[in-house]
Amino acid sequence: MIVVWQPPARRDLRRLDPPIARQVRDAVLRFAATGQGDVSRLRPPLEGYRLRSGDWRVRFRFDAPDLIHVEHVRHRSQAYR
Repeated sequence: MIVVWQPPARRDLRRLDPPIARQVRDAVLRFAATGQGDVSRLRPPLEGYRLRSGDWRVRFRFDAPDLIHVEHVRHRSQAYR
């Protein structure tokens, strides 16, 4: 799968401490390569999916069977607002 980081997601990732950013990035790449990870479909009114990485949530959507658009990386307390 191809992972495309949208500008807000890149900005969110840059704001994280380097070890946390690495953990989140590794979780996304692992999911893209193997399909492994704690992934759930979001309930309306939210759209897309979320990947859990520790206390951090990665919101993304599939645009094609092999294309992932990462939209946001947020702490679990802010992820669904």
